[in-house]
Amino acid sequence: MTDGAKNLLLASPRGYCAGVDRAVETVEKALEKYGSPVYVRKEIVHNKYVVKTLEERGAVFVDETDEVPEGAHVVFSAHGVSPAVRDAAAQRNLLTLDASCPLVTKVHNEAKRFARDGFQILLVGHEGHEEVEGTSGEAPEVTHLVDGVEGVDALPDFPEDQPLVWLSQTTLSVDETLEIVAKLKERFPHLQDPPSDDICYATQNRQAAVKNIAPRCDLVIVVGSQNSSNSKRLVEVALEAGAREAHLVDYAHQIEESWLENADTIGLSSGASVPEILVQEVVAHLGERGYTDVEEVTTTVETITFALPRDLRMPPRKVDA
Repeated sequence: MTDGAKNLLLASPRGYCAGVDRAVETVEKALEKYGSPVYVRKEIVHNKYVVKTLEERGAVFVDETDEVPEGAHVVFSAHGVSPAVRDAAAQRNLLTLDASCPLVTKVHNEAKRFARDGFQILLVGHEGHEEVEGTSGEAPEVTHLVDGVEGVDALPDFPEDQPLVWLSQTTLSVDETLEIVAKLKERFPHLQDPPSDDICYATQNRQAAVKNIAPRCDLVIVVGSQNSSNSKRLVEVALEAGAREAHLVDYAHQIEESWLENADTIGLSSGASVPEILVQEVVAHLGERGYTDVEEVTTTVETITFALPRDLRMPPRKVDA
């Protein structure tokens, strides 16, 4: 790095994942195709800037489907919804567009299958999170939430012949989830693992990228909203991996000058629901304060994409004979 310059390490991958990209584009394409308003149940993704930008284009965000006029278009957010929400939308004759992340849908399908096969499901996740509510809603009678390590002790006793399986929210800390699962298996040795890892590739990749740069950083800044689970986990991961200090901000102007004192090297990342424009605003903000030696540190390259809901896909072009 250049002598005298303050250093900025950009973690890569960062920002939008394939599921978020698909969800945001679903709302954009729906507005283009159907015009405004297009209703969206809950925040399409957990990011203030994204929600505000879509509102300016004509999206109307609601908490529940009963706030949507009968027969209108409604988009289900990336976090997934329970069967009860789908039924409520059908009763109001709403035209639904499902922007659920396919990786969340995978967990829903696992929950349905294990419930059908007689399992009790131990769902590792955060109480009140929309994704957890949606997954639990697939099999509420057999799903038990495990919120943190302390949640293990709160579980009921299960007979030794009762089939048990654990599933998880897709945006959790990898290390914390492994710790919870280890404690679950101490209490329930016959607990089965899911057929594949539930924590999404993007969550794992962003955490690995932050782990990679954190030991070199006096300060790590994560761009993301306070209600974004995966963004908050990045702050925790940075601290656990050796950063002296770490903070979550929505916008560059929220960076406090006191954080920069004695910080020669800053790490920068962003949650999976954060557009790159917000990261670049932080880069510019820090550049004005002397952090001009910028290094992009890449741990992996992501190539995954997800198709839009069928109703929004472009029809194939006609080819003249």
